[in-house]
Amino acid sequence: MQARNIGLDVSVPEKECTDPHCPFHGNLPVRGQVLTGKVISTAMTRSVVVAREYQQYIPKYERKATKIKKYHVHVPDCIELRVGDTVRFAECRKLAKTISFVVVEKVKQ
Repeated sequence: MQARNIGLDVSVPEKECTDPHCPFHGNLPVRGQVLTGKVISTAMTRSVVVAREYQQYIPKYERKATKIKKYHVHVPDCIELRVGDTVRFAECRKLAKTISFVVVEKVKQ
C-alpha cells in the first residue's frame, strides 16, 4: 500500500498500517496547526499525551513564566513512540472528546 502525501514537509513512516485514522495510510485529512512537543504519557491505547512548553510575559512582574500545555494526540500504528520522544503533530478533525491532533512525525534528536 502506497503512503499518500499529506501536504506537510514530514518524512513518511517506513512501517505500514491499517489504521483508518492514519494520515499516511488511512483517510484522515490534516489541516491547521502543526506543533512540536514531548511525549509525557503513553498509557492510552493508540494515543499519547504531549506537552508543549512556552514562555508567557507577565507585565506586573516584568518577567517571563514558563507554561505547559498538554495535548491528547492520536498515534497511528505505523509510528512507535516512548515517553520522552519529541514528536511533530498536526491538527485534524475530532477523533474523540479530547483528541483533535494526530502524530505525523517522530523528530530525530
